Formats: sequence, C-alpha cells, structure tokens
Amino acid sequence: MKFDARTPGALHGSAASQNMGSGRQPILQKTLKTSIGCAGIGLHSGVRVSMKLYPAEPDTGIVFRRVDLVGGGAEIRATWANVTDSRMCTVLADQNGISVATVEHLMSAFCGLEIDNAIVEINGPEVPAMDGSAAPFAFLIECAGAVEQDAVRKALRITKSFSHATGDKMVALGSWAGGLRVDFTIDFRAAAIGRQSCSFMVERDVFKAEIARARTFGLLSDVTALREAGLARGGNLDNAIVVDGNRILNEEGLRHAHEFVHHKALDAIGDLYLSGHPIIGHFVGRCSSHADTATLMRKVLADPTGWELIDLYEDDTSLAAWAERDAMVAFG
Repeated sequence: MKFDARTPGALHGSAASQNMGSGRQPILQKTLKTSIGCAGIGLHSGVRVSMKLYPAEPDTGIVFRRVDLVGGGAEIRATWANVTDSRMCTVLADQNGISVATVEHLMSAFCGLEIDNAIVEINGPEVPAMDGSAAPFAFLIECAGAVEQDAVRKALRITKSFSHATGDKMVALGSWAGGLRVDFTIDFRAAAIGRQSCSFMVERDVFKAEIARARTFGLLSDVTALREAGLARGGNLDNAIVVDGNRILNEEGLRHAHEFVHHKALDAIGDLYLSGHPIIGHFVGRCSSHADTATLMRKVLADPTGWELIDLYEDDTSLAAWAERDAMVAFG
C-alpha cells in the first residue's frame, strides 16, 4: 500500500467527516478488539512473567504497565524518550526508574500488524521471550483481533538523510515513498551465520511470512560473558538459535535460510516503532545493533527539519505525481 499524506492542520472533525468531505479513504488507527495474554521466561532476566494486551483509546500509542509493583499502575510509554538501555535489548523506563526490558519483539509485532494503540500489562521486568521471535506476539494480536478507531492514522515521514557509523557498523534513515523499506546486512565470523542481506517493504503479509518467525541468536562462546554481565539468563535452545562455529546447536535447525538477518531486521522494525508512529522512510542497517539504532533515532528526532508528522490516506490514482516526485533510494 502506498500512502497519500496531508498535514494534520489541514484536517478538521472526525475521521468519518474528513472522509465525506475529501472523497478519499483515511487510514484509521487500530487497537485490539479484545484483551489477550501469555506467560513465559524473560530472555535476559530469566524471570517468569505474565503479560496481557488490552485495547486502548485513539492516540494512546503503546503503553507498558508494571502491575507487580506497589500501587500496580506504573506506566511507561513506548517512546524513544523512555529508552534507558540498548546494549543487548531495548529497555524502557519511567522517571522513577521503573523499567521493562526486551520490548523490541513485541513492538515489531505491533508495527507489522498495524496496531497503533494498546496497553501492555506485565507483572515482571521483561517481556517474555516466548520462542525468541515476534511470531507468538503476532499470533496473540491476530487472536484478539483488530478494530478500527475514529481517528486518522499518522506517520513520521522522513524528508532528508540521517546516518550514524561506528567502525564497521552503520545505520541510516532517509526518504522513501509510500511506506517503510528496510535493508539489512550482517557479517559474522561464525561460519554458520556468515554474511547475509535482506531488503523488503514492511507490509503485513511480508512481515508475517518472512520476518516475524525469525528467532534471536547468539554465539556459544559469548554465553558465559553475557551471563556474568547479567544478560541471557533465560536464554536456551527453546527461545534462541545458538551457534558454535559452523554448527547450529538447535536440533530443528533454522526456520529458513535468512533467519539470522531477518531477525536483525525484526529488531530494527520494533525499535523504529518507538517513534510512536509508523515511519515512511528507508532504513539501512549494516552490522548494526539496538544501540546504533537508538543513536540514529535520537539524531532524527532532534532535527524536526528532517521529518514531518502526516495523516495517512489510502493510495489512489492521484498519487502518481507525488510518488514519482518523492520516491528515491536514500542510500546506495
């Protein structure tokens, strides 16, 4: 789907009245039709947690609520302003330091299945790992169902190029027409991983079929150091791919040939959704991490001349000139 775009200030009244006046179909915000939950072990904390997803009002965004603490109502908005750690996962925290970790797989599922507003109640410090991918969360969302709301969906449209590089790592975000394009490349010494690349538009069907099922992975040689650092305490062969040189230790092997690079792309999609809106732009990641994406997005959001918040309308024939004018490959 390509998007038409108008600045929010040009619109008045409800989404329904806008549609009647303009003759174009607005893309509406979505939330869950009903609540749904799951339970599992945190990948890094090793703590067993229960999590429940609830519908939310328009313009709420994604909000995490820690219900295991005194008072039971600490709320943490899923935005870049609340990211406090991005070493091996993305951690959100409120002004009192109450946090929730490893939000990226769930955020990726919300993005891929086009959920704008939801409350995530959790009784522990970390989103459950489930099988190490976004597929279980996508399944929960589809079981709960989605409902359109009387508010136009907004997107963050990138209008100029941003980049950040550290050594061999690079991330970049530039303009693109009609949605979010992701290009990702990884290059590991471990022969079982090696060098892989992928390029795709983030659309619901592509996300479900090719991206959501890709599991997190790690090197056997790094396990001891990670656990000494307080990480990967809940990691096992049921929720991660473990690689030792040219061997994959999981008995079932890989789900598909590009599972490694697709998981890195999955992480990036979830992190990008912390902008609070879908992004219209071209993201490139080369051997990059959560921390690199965090640095890039802070640079983007600090420069309002490089993006605009727009309302989304479904594609029609009048978009040809707009798409031709603005479509460009942000980075070669």
